Amino acid sequence: MTWIEALILGLIQGLTEFLPVSSSGHLEIGKVLLNVEVKEDLTFTVLVHFATVLSTITVFFGELKELTRGLFAFRWNAETKYVSRILLSMIPVLIVGILFKDEVESLFSGNLKLVGGALLVTAALLISTQLVKAGTKKIPFLDALLMGIAQAIAVIPGISRAGATISTGLLLKNDRSEVARFSFLMVLLPIIGAALLDILSLSSSNSEPAISAGSLIIGFIAAYISGYLACTWMIRLVKKGNLYWFAIYCSVVGVIAIIFS
Repeated sequence: MTWIEALILGLIQGLTEFLPVSSSGHLEIGKVLLNVEVKEDLTFTVLVHFATVLSTITVFFGELKELTRGLFAFRWNAETKYVSRILLSMIPVLIVGILFKDEVESLFSGNLKLVGGALLVTAALLISTQLVKAGTKKIPFLDALLMGIAQAIAVIPGISRAGATISTGLLLKNDRSEVARFSFLMVLLPIIGAALLDILSLSSSNSEPAISAGSLIIGFIAAYISGYLACTWMIRLVKKGNLYWFAIYCSVVGVIAIIFS
């Protein structure tokens, strides 16, 4: 992988991890266009995912600090309840990751027809949020679980994790600001867990990284900066309810992917 390819894929990862356009779907399209197999080098995969985690922590540092402080008060307070809802939302994707790991990995084979169809599903989800009025709920436990189920379904390349979880939260009449915040915080531990599993696989492998240190650094920086910008931008867009442009984008890219599959 050249440094230019690392830059492009790092930008794709950072931007699409938080924008409702499917990072996995775009990485699949990027791999086909660039003729690069990212999964063959776990080092790159781990670094760009860690970069997106770091960008999320940067954006929500104040909120994470308050949640941690409230959690270690060891009382059933607002912070403890919030963390409990986040943990509940992780259960579906954990089940999918453990029981259907091989099936999920088999989907990442450069199948543009699958990615295109899934992008059209993402577009439909985003359009549906424009048809309901904004709610005022603060994401109860049941809604957190349903958002978690949406996150588990989003392991399919082309189904946007952010799009699926945010759309689900909004359709359940939750407050827009709360939905945006919860959607980005609920993905932190799953991404960290997946990165740790990749690190274990990396440590057990004797193969040398196929990517130079310079390309790895460039990919990391690109993913972090683009992830930070995308995360902050997306929060503002969800609050305003302007998601239809992403629906149009997903529809266009989805149709193109199916045509050229």
